[in-house]
Amino acid sequence: MAQSPLSTKKRSTVYRYLTGPDDSTFCHRVSEALSKGWLLYGSPTLTFDPVKGRVICGQAITKDIEGDYSPEMKLADA
Repeated sequence: MAQSPLSTKKRSTVYRYLTGPDDSTFCHRVSEALSKGWLLYGSPTLTFDPVKGRVICGQAITKDIEGDYSPEMKLADA
């Protein structure tokens, strides 16, 4: 019995780091990315901006895509 050949499509992993004030807008940005197939990568980060007096959040996300990575690609559309 012949085995089917493995898929030869090239896949790449792309990376983004979302940042913003610690508010619902930031949470919505992360939620939107997750709904588009992005995955959380690592733990979130927090820092304090003493000039603006607010906490800034950061969250790394990754996504596997078909094709080769290119520096010209718009990651938000991946």
